[in-house]
Amino acid sequence: MQLSAHMARPLVVDIKRHSLEDGPGIRSVVFFKGCPLRCSFCQNPETQSPAPELAFSAQRCIVAGPCATACPTGAIDLALPGHVRRDRCTLCGACADACPTGALQIIGTAYAPEELAEVLLRDVPYYQSSRGGVTLSGGEPTLYPRYVESLLRLLKAQRIHVALETGGHFGYESFRTHILPYVDLIYYSLKIADPMAHRRHIGQSNDLIIENLHRLAREPHVRVQALIPLVPGVTDSRENLEALVAILRSAGVTSVQLLPYNPMGVVMAEKLGRPCPALPASFMKPQEIERIQRMFLEISNDKGTSHASGDH
Repeated sequence: MQLSAHMARPLVVDIKRHSLEDGPGIRSVVFFKGCPLRCSFCQNPETQSPAPELAFSAQRCIVAGPCATACPTGAIDLALPGHVRRDRCTLCGACADACPTGALQIIGTAYAPEELAEVLLRDVPYYQSSRGGVTLSGGEPTLYPRYVESLLRLLKAQRIHVALETGGHFGYESFRTHILPYVDLIYYSLKIADPMAHRRHIGQSNDLIIENLHRLAREPHVRVQALIPLVPGVTDSRENLEALVAILRSAGVTSVQLLPYNPMGVVMAEKLGRPCPALPASFMKPQEIERIQRMFLEISNDKGTSHASGDH
């Protein structure tokens, strides 16, 4: 994966403030752009590529026309279903600036570490009152070790609690040098145990992910909690969950979170002009979530692994 153009200053997809779902307390969540994995069920496909992208929302479009007039390359064609000729688009942003409804949006904003820290430190009173902090997510924040180190040094100077969400596919020594010393909590995503199925659905081998999990679990100064996304027909089988629990047990990780399937990735893939993945278009039903949680509790009790339900 070629990331050289964005390694020094990665792009940020979004900064979600006042979150109650991405770690303890009230948090600000930074979603970095760029990921070495290509999950077939990715909830945030706009975070996969490290480069900027143009998203088009048909629901917001009123076919007013100023976007087509503003585009210097003729990439906006209101006669097309998606309105964008992506082979002509240079991502200049003129169409998005001219769009009166926000139907067109350039995804990806660059911040200097100091700029990003300034935004995140605006909510220090909320962090302090709730025992919250900042969560780095993505995408994959470990793609940018030196940038993340610069950012976290600024946050830690203010004693901010830091959580990091990762898919686990990273070079461990660089991570251990530049990121790990500044992180309090790691949410570690495990998806598929079978190596062939993992490569088919995730786009990479799971060898490095499992190896890194074992190494992280031996680190003395950071808490590791596993995340398992429940994707119907992909990750939610008893066979897969049993194998994942066995991996966690062998690594010594005893805390795990089940994340019910979220269909928003299907919506975003359409906005980006990508083929829509063959995935359910709706959220999991409560009774289905409860069934899988009961099954997982039975498995984890047998294996000696704890299960924390709900949001993380």
